[in-house]
Amino acid sequence: MVITTLTDIIGHTPVFKFTNKDYPMPEHSAIYAKLEYLNPGGSIKDRLGYYLIKHGVQTGKITADTTIIEPTAGNTGIGLALAALSFHLKTIFVVPEQFSLEKQQIMKALGATIIHTPSDLGITGAIKKSKELAKEIKHSFLPMQFENPENPAAYYHTLGPEISKELGTKITSFVAGIGSGGTFSGVARYLKEQNSLIRLIGVEPEGSILNGGKSHSHKIEGIGVEFVPPFLSDISIDGFETISDQEGFAYTRQLAKNQGLLVGSSSGAAFAAALHEVQRLPAGSSVVTIFPDTADRYLSKAIYL
Repeated sequence: MVITTLTDIIGHTPVFKFTNKDYPMPEHSAIYAKLEYLNPGGSIKDRLGYYLIKHGVQTGKITADTTIIEPTAGNTGIGLALAALSFHLKTIFVVPEQFSLEKQQIMKALGATIIHTPSDLGITGAIKKSKELAKEIKHSFLPMQFENPENPAAYYHTLGPEISKELGTKITSFVAGIGSGGTFSGVARYLKEQNSLIRLIGVEPEGSILNGGKSHSHKIEGIGVEFVPPFLSDISIDGFETISDQEGFAYTRQLAKNQGLLVGSSSGAAFAAALHEVQRLPAGSSVVTIFPDTADRYLSKAIYL
């Protein structure tokens, strides 16, 4: 394959199959993990970044003079930065201080300017700062992944069809982490249209509010919310799995040691939740999940120690 830009190889990631030979689950059951960390920018958010920038250009909201501004924990910033390079656009990302140093270094390497907000304000503080910057900077564009309906659309039109093509209608449950809610709602809506009986299970870390818990800090990055994402309002979710930092990181290490899958902690949490789900289902069930990003951007946080 010969390419002229990295955006040419976004998507069409492989699926890894786990059976009861790998982990305890009912006979003839399986967990299928979409390896989104193999996208060129190292995460599922490559899909979103390219989709949002391309849509902005097509609708005239983005021109050659536009500066892209976005609140992000990192992966969306990386995806947007990759896409922005293809369109020769400037990028500014607002990042809460506690998030991965590696992600910030990657965003800077791709030409982005990073602005920090206090850790205790979380992503809410980053959103507020981003909107303030957009008012100050002429010709700026806020993709606003947390509010933009093109967020779930990106996954409805790309990731959902890929999963359906690869696994057909035999999927019993879709289990995936929830951050902005775009990935989960976009894929869930597409899969539900193919098979109305599929179960939908959202994954969050302890410290997220979806399962009724109180908001507090957590070490698992990329998932977890301080408010209910608006994208979840139009889908019926069967349940939420709340995964502790300890369990999420334990499975992250196991996936590396046992299968050589070098994924981030949100993938470990997603796998833990998928394993819980398949263990309560009858034999012969198929659970699909998503491994959103790669481990190398968390090494400074001792992900494997």
